[in-house]
Amino acid sequence: MRGSTTSLTVSRETLLEVYFKENQEEIVRYVEILSTWGIERGLIGPKEGDRIWERHIANCIPVSTLIPLGVKVVDIGSGAGLPGVVLALARPDLEVTLIEPLARRVEFLQEVISELEVPITVIRGKSESVKRSFEVVTARAVAPLPKLLDISWNLVKTHGALLAIKGESAASEIENTPPKKHSLTTLHLIELPDFDLSRVIEVRKTA
Repeated sequence: MRGSTTSLTVSRETLLEVYFKENQEEIVRYVEILSTWGIERGLIGPKEGDRIWERHIANCIPVSTLIPLGVKVVDIGSGAGLPGVVLALARPDLEVTLIEPLARRVEFLQEVISELEVPITVIRGKSESVKRSFEVVTARAVAPLPKLLDISWNLVKTHGALLAIKGESAASEIENTPPKKHSLTTLHLIELPDFDLSRVIEVRKTA
């Protein structure tokens, strides 16, 4: 299930200056990679090339406002690196790991990291099999909330949280998801200047 599409009315230049101050060249190059290698390898749809900034990059930015300073973040089912690579470039204070089970996607992510020279770790495997834990787990377009919790809860540290980028179905997903023991679920409605409303489900592990 894909996260909500975000409309971008602010100029790309302003977006770069506000959200990618330290990595402007890197995010521009990443967009170029997505619109070329990403499309050629089937990680990005063939019609997406002209709207990567608004449909993908901008869609990943709001969740960054919920992540504390300097924590370890893991992005599961990372695919083309969304939101993991975007978070690493927008928030260089974070220690970012990407988990992706498919070999061809892992190869793509490793090439992206090498090209951008950004300190990101990539793990090939299923998230439920990874024996590590993180303060924040992110997910975009991975699975409905019940399944997402099943495959990611092992990665969430105590007092850490899953942050799932969602669309208009976010509230109904929460209603249809049995609560995990020792958890607290919050729906964040994030309104940033010049962006459409963004929805992020936070499930915090309380004990």
